[in-house]
Amino acid sequence: MSATTAARSALIVIDVQESFRHMPFWREDELPAFRDALLRLDAGCRARGVPVVHIFHVGQAGPFTEESGHVRALDWLPGAPDAVFRKHTHNAFTDTGLDLWLRRRGIERLIVTGMRTEQCCETTARVGADIGYKVDFVTEATLTFAMTHAGSGVTYSADDIKTRTELVLAGRFARIANVDEALAALD
Repeated sequence: MSATTAARSALIVIDVQESFRHMPFWREDELPAFRDALLRLDAGCRARGVPVVHIFHVGQAGPFTEESGHVRALDWLPGAPDAVFRKHTHNAFTDTGLDLWLRRRGIERLIVTGMRTEQCCETTARVGADIGYKVDFVTEATLTFAMTHAGSGVTYSADDIKTRTELVLAGRFARIANVDEALAALD
């Protein structure tokens, strides 16, 4: 790839926000690996001139409301993104203006990362692919939490959920990449 590839790519950082720290399912056990991967990806993209976009989820109740004061980046996330959008849906496109912002800049490739792997990150990857973007889904730079199936009572670990997300995205909606592969595609 070339500098042109970097110029036509954008890093989309989804919902890496304080709100999650106030949810009952929050756990810190996988946070260090996620943080390290995301920081490496962010630094690599910035060094290559790739625009960084932060997306924050705004809800109608609890720690996701603007009034809560928690709809802000986790304290370790680098500031000064090229753009910030607030969303009220699971994907980062429906009500944000992100698509227009990307198209005006000639962006063709999205590097998707953030929180939660199987929800807002996966949904954004799917919608992005459906509307014509090439998508790299960098699973190691996403974070999620164990979930229990309401019907069966089976609990799925964060790793189970990430594996399932890769399964349904790969080759259909996204290229599954680790940090090094996503950055190498920019060179």
